[in-house]
Order: sequence, then structure tokens, then C-alpha cells
Amino acid sequence: MNRSAPPQRFVPTLTEVVQPARPEDLAADTPATRAPDMKNFQEQMVHRVMQRVDLTLDRLLRETVGRLVLEHTQALAPSLRDEIEIVVRQSVNQAFEQELASQLLDRP
Repeated sequence: MNRSAPPQRFVPTLTEVVQPARPEDLAADTPATRAPDMKNFQEQMVHRVMQRVDLTLDRLLRETVGRLVLEHTQALAPSLRDEIEIVVRQSVNQAFEQELASQLLDRP
């Protein structure tokens, strides 16, 4: 390489001056100073995960309870219809009996 020749047109050049690390800068990044940051990170992570679990659990519980209520209602429907029919028949019979008794008592 010829030292007297000018550099090529597209030779990259260093534009930023990098200073050597100072001892106090190195001491500031010790495990002791990183521990509070890690603890804070862990607390935030736990909080966020618990929020997600809470939302998912809430949705799943609503879906499950809704499904169970529907299943039990469908299972009870025939039995309820039977019981309602019995009560309605008894009520209608009793009302007819009372009306007939009232008509017989009102006759001269």
C-alpha cells in the first residue's frame, strides 16, 4: 500500500470518540446495584402475570358456570314440567270443586 496515496473515496471513518471506562462507572454496575432492578422487574412480572391469570380465570369461570347452569336447567326442565302440571291440575280441580259447591249452596 502506498502511504502517499489519498484514501479511497468510500473508506469508513471513525466519527465518535470512545472514552475508556472509568473505575466508578464499572463499580456502579455491580450485582448489588442490579439486585433492586431485578427485584422490581420480578415484582412487575408477577403483577402482570397475575393480571392475565385473573382475566383468563374470570372468563373461564363465567363460561363454565353458564354452561353448568344451562345443563342443570335442561336436566330439571322435564321434572319441573311434571311438578307444575300436578300443581295446576290440583288448583283447577280445587277451583272447580269450590265453584260447584258454591253453586249448589246458592240454589233455592
